[in-house]
Amino acid sequence: MAKRVQLVLSKDVSKLGKAGDLVEVAPGYARNYLIPQGIGARTTPGLLKQVERRRELERVRLLEEKQEAETRRAALQAVASYIIAKQVGENEAIFGTVTNQDVADVILQTTQQEVDRRGITLPDIHKLGSYKADIKLHPDVTATVEIQVVAS
Repeated sequence: MAKRVQLVLSKDVSKLGKAGDLVEVAPGYARNYLIPQGIGARTTPGLLKQVERRRELERVRLLEEKQEAETRRAALQAVASYIIAKQVGENEAIFGTVTNQDVADVILQTTQQEVDRRGITLPDIHKLGSYKADIKLHPDVTATVEIQVVAS
């Protein structure tokens, strides 16, 4: 079997890697496609140092993002409960339902923190009462807050 060639990608390639990744490919693929198209470059000691430096910077950036998400979670959970007022009909049934946008709006009003509504997971809320909502702030950090639905 032929020897593999190490390259550093300068652009994202599906099923191969992202820009800055160190990959091993077949010599013909590197020689005939990746290098002439400017998608990859042969590895050199200087290029390897640059790749390691980029990886370290990315690792530090991801760690800082996670720490920021942890502090945001603590701030969100510090509030005892978020109160949402809805119109009520018979048997404490509310008109409509409580949506993710409703929760995001009440969090913004209460804590001045903007939360992405797509990261909020709610149970079906059709009556007055207390409910738990999960808010995904980071892939590893999820805050659980209490939602209080009251009559307006």
